[in-house]
Amino acid sequence: MTEHTNAQNKTQAERAQALSALNAAPEILRVVNVWDVVSAKAILDLPETRALATAGHSIAATFGYADGTIPLETTLDLVSRIVAVAGDVPVSADLDDGYADAGETVRRAIGVGIVGANVEDRLRPLAEAAARVEAIVAAGHAEGVPFALNARTDAFVRGGDRPVEESIADAIERGRAYLSAGADVIFVPGVLNADVTRQLVEGIGERKVSVIGLPGALAAAEYEALGVARISYGPTTQRVALTALQDVAKSLYADGVIPAGTRALN
Repeated sequence: MTEHTNAQNKTQAERAQALSALNAAPEILRVVNVWDVVSAKAILDLPETRALATAGHSIAATFGYADGTIPLETTLDLVSRIVAVAGDVPVSADLDDGYADAGETVRRAIGVGIVGANVEDRLRPLAEAAARVEAIVAAGHAEGVPFALNARTDAFVRGGDRPVEESIADAIERGRAYLSAGADVIFVPGVLNADVTRQLVEGIGERKVSVIGLPGALAAAEYEALGVARISYGPTTQRVALTALQDVAKSLYADGVIPAGTRALN
């Protein structure tokens, strides 16, 4: 393993501060999502890794749950194991919508070493959603950890067939409200082209927008040039791994062999 897995020297608060600094840096933060300890170790072995983020969809699938339905206890147990191998590398967790009590959820997450999270609004009424952001930030302060919240708005993914201009306006309004409530950055998932991304950055703020890299989306460098703070990849990293597994299985069923060059990453 690399220096990433050396004994922890940074405090949890310092790791949270480091994550916030990465979010605010001129260079876009590229986060390759992980879903278990072995996937985390594989990413930690890469010198480019600056932070880890878990993929809630992928963790739910690992345990046989539909996305957004996995029990909090199951998520926290797994993420605590990822934190244990991450050393000084900050770990941000996908905490779905924060569950019933978002502040208490984050307090428990901090208790297992998490220093940041994605929490989605599911298009709750704005005042309610902003209050949940405030509760998350307050929980971090109470625990002495400047929790780096990547506050997600579902303005696009739950916007239905409304005009894109309405989704942009909704995302900007919600993003500003969540920043005012203490969020670090605003996660706007969806396949965002350059024009939409430019409007979101102008409305929410330079280095304050977080995006997801999906098929059809822009490359990280293009989002960086538009002022985006962070890019992650959600469930797609697990899909790539599972595609490789299924493809090699087809080959083996056809009397193939394990490909030369396969690395012993487990």
